This record gives sequence, C-alpha cells and structure tokens, in this order.
Amino acid sequence: MSKAKFSSSLSEKEIEKNFEGVDLFSSVMSGLEEALAYEKGTARAATYARKRSLPDVNVAATRKCLNLTQKSFAYVLGVSTRTVEAWETGKSNHSPTARNLIYLISQDHTLVAKLQDR
Repeated sequence: MSKAKFSSSLSEKEIEKNFEGVDLFSSVMSGLEEALAYEKGTARAATYARKRSLPDVNVAATRKCLNLTQKSFAYVLGVSTRTVEAWETGKSNHSPTARNLIYLISQDHTLVAKLQDR
C-alpha cells in the first residue's frame, strides 16, 4: 500500500500541535456511531451538526500582543469598538468566525497589515 502524500504550509510540529489533546479514535468512533444510527433510522440527517473544536483565544492578550488599540483591533476584525470591549470584559462572546479570525491573527501577525490595507 502506498503512503498518502500531501503538502501543507504548516510545519510537521505545527500539525502535531493542532492535534494535541485530540482523541482521534474517539472522534472516529463517534462518527461511525452517528453514521450507524442514521443508517438504522434512529437518527435524522437534520440532527447532525458538524462538531468542531474551536481554538481558545484571549481577545485582550492578542490585541495587546499586536500593540493595537481596541478601535484599531475592531477595524481589523470588522466589528465595532464596543464589540471588542464587550469581548474583553466578558459581557459577550465572540462568534465562531470571529474566534477563528482572532486565532489566525494571533498565529500570523502579518495578517493584521493585510486586513488593515483592505
């Protein structure tokens, strides 16, 4: 059997880090159990939502690490300054999309300049 080949912009260590704490066996078993329940008719397809593990982000720490004000960070993210303030004080939670964007920015600071230039 030939070994599958793929290419990635991530290093091998970065890929390994992405899978830290992930129980692949349990994830595969859960998916198989869901598929079996659907096949047996004990579950409907509409009940399935893709289960995703979202990265943890600290909005204030990320913003401060980038040396941005709340106003400039809000501009980069495409939200209001009050929204960033609410996230930082815990008055509201960021959406999964915002969380992913903040995570990506925290991992690659060059994205800030690209988003500021839009």
